[in-house]
Amino acid sequence: MKAKVIGGGFAGCEACYQLLKRGVDVTLVEMKPIKKSPAHHLDTLCEVVCSNSFKSDAPDTSSGLLKAEMRLLDSLVIRIAEQTRVPAGNALAVDRYEFSSLITRTLEDFENFHRIDKLETSLDVENFDFVIVATGPLTDDAIIPAFEELFGNEFLYFFDAVAPIVTADSIDFDSAFVASRYGKGDADYVNCPMNKTEYKAFYENLVAAETVELQDFEYNVFEGCMPIEVMAKRGIDTMRFGPLKPIGLKDERKDEKPYAVLQLRKENEEGTRYNLVGFQTNLKFGEQKRVFTMIPALLNAEFVRYGVMHRNTYINAPKFLNNYFQLKSNPRLFFAGQLVGVEGYLESAVSGLVAALQAYRLFSGVQPINFDDRTITGALVKHVSYDFGEYSPMNSSFGILAPLEEKIRDKLQRKRVYADRAIQTMKQIVLNI
Repeated sequence: MKAKVIGGGFAGCEACYQLLKRGVDVTLVEMKPIKKSPAHHLDTLCEVVCSNSFKSDAPDTSSGLLKAEMRLLDSLVIRIAEQTRVPAGNALAVDRYEFSSLITRTLEDFENFHRIDKLETSLDVENFDFVIVATGPLTDDAIIPAFEELFGNEFLYFFDAVAPIVTADSIDFDSAFVASRYGKGDADYVNCPMNKTEYKAFYENLVAAETVELQDFEYNVFEGCMPIEVMAKRGIDTMRFGPLKPIGLKDERKDEKPYAVLQLRKENEEGTRYNLVGFQTNLKFGEQKRVFTMIPALLNAEFVRYGVMHRNTYINAPKFLNNYFQLKSNPRLFFAGQLVGVEGYLESAVSGLVAALQAYRLFSGVQPINFDDRTITGALVKHVSYDFGEYSPMNSSFGILAPLEEKIRDKLQRKRVYADRAIQTMKQIVLNI
């Protein structure tokens, strides 16, 4: 069996792995290093371009539940993430360079893996049993005409922003302090406090700062990755109820409680680089340095990477795909990743995993898998393939799961029941794979 995968991001790499380990001859077409999007910097595959955190690993969270399901499905992304993780409390965060490098080496170790570096322009399935398209939210313009031929005007766009990274040595630890919120868990975050006067000055400069002008597209911003300057314009205290929330954080060296706190999270195991948590931005680079260094602990910050904003592209999937991520009009074409309207690293990866499993089974003459919507995986499949009206990207959440048969008032207990049910359901699914 021969397959082609277009796109070497989270969905594409997960799809490759699932096919390779089943003996399929896989050709991966990836545009790097010939061309990189504004958000990409590495030549390696599965590059982490936004936050280096894959969110909470706690079993009573939707992100933790998704990880548990993916472990049962033998996800490459989860396995490599755990091998390259850096301290981040309950979150699963990775060293982005080691993660991408190890994913690449793992795939290249398969004799049946072939990588072609080129700008793909066609969705032709000739010479392959099937093709999985996973070009991602940063799909290059070169292949857009092929999409337009398939989908007409059923494209949707939104814009996504990434946060800056600073060096650890440039953080002023006389102003910053290391602590966990309410003293719970490991103190894996560096906290950068502001008093009321400092916060007001920061806010006023942030909302007045110059942003990069976006050309040619009208856009809306996905709530889960909102630029900090957009959030600030919703009201002076909006950030204090979001990424600058001070509740539960206190510098024990000082009597004064912080009015607002920016948290920094490790970007690598050595702790030499830190990400400004929640500070995705479209400010011009000079403005980022000017405004963000108004935070006392970042007065002399050295920026390893400034934040950038980039276009996310996705198709109106329910109109075109079935619940196998298969194109209704051409059963040899499959689509996966953020291109189909799942939002997030792991959501993207699991869609590639599912698309590969279903494609392999369908072309092996085996019954495809029914991913029950009592699981996060199945609920995401349902989101992509069932038309409920206006379509927009979706993260994993307990809210997309099939309702419980019993009503449970206690929120934590309800989440645990959801999680237990999902894991038991996924275990039954895996027995049939």
